[in-house]
Amino acid sequence: MNGSEIAASGLRTDKIVNSGRMRVFRRVGVATTLAAALLGGAATSGVAAADSRAVSNAAAAAGQDRPELQKAIQAFVDAGFAGVQMRVNDERGQWVGSAGVRKLSTSAKPPTNGHFRIGSTTKNFTATLVLKLVDDGKIKLDDPVADYLPQYKLDRRITVRMLLQHTSGLFDYTFDFDPDGKPVSLIPWQGKEWVAKRFHTYKDDELVRLSLSKPTKYEPGTSWSYANVNYVLAKLLIEKVTGHSYATEMKQRILGPLNLKHTVVPGARSDMPAPYAHAYYRYEDAPGQWKVIDVTRQNPSWISGAGEMISTTEDLQTYFSALNDGKLISAELLAEMRKPHPKSAGLFGSYGLGLYVLDTGPNCDGIILNHNGSNNGYGALMYSTPDGKKTLTASITSGDAAVDVATEFPKALNNLVRTVFCDGQAGSADEAKPAQ
Repeated sequence: MNGSEIAASGLRTDKIVNSGRMRVFRRVGVATTLAAALLGGAATSGVAAADSRAVSNAAAAAGQDRPELQKAIQAFVDAGFAGVQMRVNDERGQWVGSAGVRKLSTSAKPPTNGHFRIGSTTKNFTATLVLKLVDDGKIKLDDPVADYLPQYKLDRRITVRMLLQHTSGLFDYTFDFDPDGKPVSLIPWQGKEWVAKRFHTYKDDELVRLSLSKPTKYEPGTSWSYANVNYVLAKLLIEKVTGHSYATEMKQRILGPLNLKHTVVPGARSDMPAPYAHAYYRYEDAPGQWKVIDVTRQNPSWISGAGEMISTTEDLQTYFSALNDGKLISAELLAEMRKPHPKSAGLFGSYGLGLYVLDTGPNCDGIILNHNGSNNGYGALMYSTPDGKKTLTASITSGDAAVDVATEFPKALNNLVRTVFCDGQAGSADEAKPAQ
């Protein structure tokens, strides 16, 4: 995820910093992308009362079994987020729990089996789908993208690998910087402008051509910059080589074989499958006048194959465990996926092909893999050890509070990740750093 997703959530940041030596979970003077995108949200109808009670009872019982996990998710609520649902699988078995509320002005907790928008976690699914096609011989990882999508007249040095690793140098249509350092957005992705167009349908071709209307930022392959347009192109690539829609290929090659019945590729549909927690978007309607709206229903076509999907903590756990256990792509390509780019270090680690690689240090579980995401009020966390045996999947929803995300979100995330992957040792994560 990047600055554009922050803005889409209703928060703002001046710049996304990727310093190769920064400590992963420390505040580095910018709002975190995930939290920012969290503070915009979504909402529709509720969960049946009986289901809500059963979920709440199960979550409460689980919280008594693992009080350190319940405390770690409660920290997000204490910081001002509306609700959290989380699932942890480790050597002690499975824990599910939730904190906060499912809907503002109510007391029911978020459903632990609730659907949510996973934002940029979608990128990991998209990258995996591309790599499955590489395994099948339909795509070559280091071939020019122009060979597959000639209509865009892309620089022939831009390869499929560069799309997945964000090294193409393409200008991002959602949020980027011009040569003078001025932020530029080619579509409305924050504030009242996004609110007014939150049901608008964008076409993939339109999004790509918006990006191509700007000069490339650097020579292909010479640097790194997170750009959603790379994954819109990856989606178009999938459709071109298979002759099927992105949604169809996702269902046939990943969702169906893993029985991920609660994972959705919505396209331009705005509805949210029940059950779900509501999420909200806070924006400045006029100078000094702030409004909060329920944004559960929203059209995710603006983020396309870079962030449109909906899932649950259970489905994310099943998926990411299977991926890291070698059940989806070949060992050779899984190793390629985990090779981090040296210039990509940031809050969540260093970027490989559609995932981040984070070193939690010798006193924790060492290397862990992740791809978090956010989409206008909903946030997703997806972490795993390299063998797929220990996982953390979660959703965080925003409410009506004005949260200092630059400080509060990294602190809560740091605490949560250490609680799960450092044997419950919550606290400073100075040892955690992007893998090199």
